[in-house]
Amino acid sequence: MNIVITGSLGHISQPLAEALLPQKHSITIISSSPEKQARIENLGAKAAIGSVLDADFLAHTFTGADAVYCMTPPNFRHPDQLAYYEQTAEAYAAAIRRAGVQRVIYLSSYGAHLPSGTGFITGSYRGEHALNVISGISITHMRPTYFYYNLLHFIPMIQTAGCIGAVFGAEDRLPMVSPKDIAAEIAKEITAQRQGMHIKYVASDERTCNEVAGVLGKALGRPNLVWKVLPPEQVLQSLLKHGMPENAANHLIELEQAIHTGILREDYDKNKPAYGKVSLEDYAGEFAAIYQKSTVHQH
Repeated sequence: MNIVITGSLGHISQPLAEALLPQKHSITIISSSPEKQARIENLGAKAAIGSVLDADFLAHTFTGADAVYCMTPPNFRHPDQLAYYEQTAEAYAAAIRRAGVQRVIYLSSYGAHLPSGTGFITGSYRGEHALNVISGISITHMRPTYFYYNLLHFIPMIQTAGCIGAVFGAEDRLPMVSPKDIAAEIAKEITAQRQGMHIKYVASDERTCNEVAGVLGKALGRPNLVWKVLPPEQVLQSLLKHGMPENAANHLIELEQAIHTGILREDYDKNKPAYGKVSLEDYAGEFAAIYQKSTVHQH
């Protein structure tokens, strides 16, 4: 197959390319970064350098593709996060129509069943809908749960306050996922023969937030690590103080509240997938290594 992958050499896109290349597919990887070209070509893929907001560039790159994997690259500096999600999805939709692509995989998120009240995830809801109106395509929306690597944001707090804290925590249940498990599921899905629209949840493990703190604490040699639920206003002020733009900070607070109330996972709970290969304990080793490295840099 002729497959186009967006997301450059990111957490999902690189392992996805590495899974597909040995199957003798022709892979093109889109990156906005010219300095990634050599690394992409060294993998055995073609590089297409340009912006996913440029529908002309996308249409040219998508032409002749049997399948495309579309994701929204993170851009916390954009003044309006939801508008950015919509602009990206609309550029994809225009390019898919013009290039006549038949098979599309879109990286969405759990919680994308809701039209509002989920912060950034509202962007995934709108992205799904922008693609669902394209006639004659077969599309799968991948809805991964909470990425393990988001836990890395708590490292400075663990180092300074000796705990984890967010708008969600304690006994809130948190389904989590490794990008490697997402890549493995996309690799299966991209070559599957499907008609119409499908939704596929991806998760690697699930625990309460206190259980997550326990596993991470054990890996860090901090057996008493706990995960506290903090007031939204306190978390918001901290985000703003550390330089997060207000629009992004407000969306993050709304997202954390949706995790805390459980609304983010309502549809996921009804359609739970089999867990992937990377357990929380597996990830905790990686977390501890990054933690130790950042501690060394502080001293």
